[in-house]
This record gives sequence, C-alpha cells and structure tokens, in this order.
Amino acid sequence: MRTAWEMSSVRLDSSGGSLSQRESGRHMYTTKIGHAHLKVRDLDRSIVFYTRFLALRETERVANHYAFLTSGDLHHEIALQQVGPDAPAPPQGGTGLYHVAFEAPTRRAFAEAYAALTQAGISVAPVDHRISWAMYFDDPDGNGLEIYWDTRAEPDGATLWHGVNRPLPSADILAALEA
Repeated sequence: MRTAWEMSSVRLDSSGGSLSQRESGRHMYTTKIGHAHLKVRDLDRSIVFYTRFLALRETERVANHYAFLTSGDLHHEIALQQVGPDAPAPPQGGTGLYHVAFEAPTRRAFAEAYAALTQAGISVAPVDHRISWAMYFDDPDGNGLEIYWDTRAEPDGATLWHGVNRPLPSADILAALEA
C-alpha cells in the first residue's frame, strides 16, 4: 500500500500510465532551503554557541521558547526551540537530520572557525572531500553541524565528490592563518 506522499507524487503520462514527477524531471514549482529548526535543551546556552562559533546574530526571540538567528539579510536561517533540560539527545545511527552545514567564504575564515572551535575544547572532525574542506562537530545538544569551504576551484579541488574523504591535518588548516 502506498503512503499519501507516494500517491501525491504519481501522475499519469499521456498514454494513461503512471510517471512520477521525479522520473519526468519537471516540477510546477521551485523551492530553496529557508531555514533549519533545531530543538535545544537550553535556549540561552544555544544562542551563545551559535553566535560565538557560527557568527550568527539573533534577530528575534519569543519569550524563552524560540530564538531566530541569521548570518545576513534574512530574518533567520536557524530557528532554535527550547524543549527543556530533560529532552533526550538525538539518536545515534537513527534516521533524521545528520547535520546543518554553514559555508565559510574563504580558506582563512574556515581556519579561523576551526581555531575558535578547537581552542574552546569542542571536538571537531576535519575532512578533505576534494570539493570542500569540512569540519564536523555537535552543538551542546548533540545536533550535528558542519562548516565547509568550497574548494572546487582550487588546484587540488574536484568538481564532483565521488565519495572521497581524505584526512585534513590541523597544520594544513591553520596554515591559512599564517598567510
């Protein structure tokens, strides 16, 4: 039996057979990511974390329930919702959101973010994907985050990922701070 979502994504082709929108490659509308909504245990602690380490600024707060943060002209790219100190952590290995990614505009900005996180004692996993340098870490509530620098136009960059994950030594990252 098909779910409602599966049924809504099926349409008929001109011969009366079914052809999914995905197969046809055509859509009646376009979308773009507007924001990520994250549940947190302590709203104040999370606001400090996201403003300090991701250079976001608070644009609105609704009591002690919600905060909205942005890095630019949008009202918000991140919505934080306080769910209380006893809320369970996100399940490891389960389905759901893996991480929210933030782009650093330059190699130096990437290195500055890496230095700030590691100097604060936050565990960071850096990876060279060839299309990007990436660092993965968690917010105080276990929500996965990534900061990346797009390296596709760099001499050692690649146009497609192809599943490549190479080590990214700290010395290579921090060399940008010496330039």
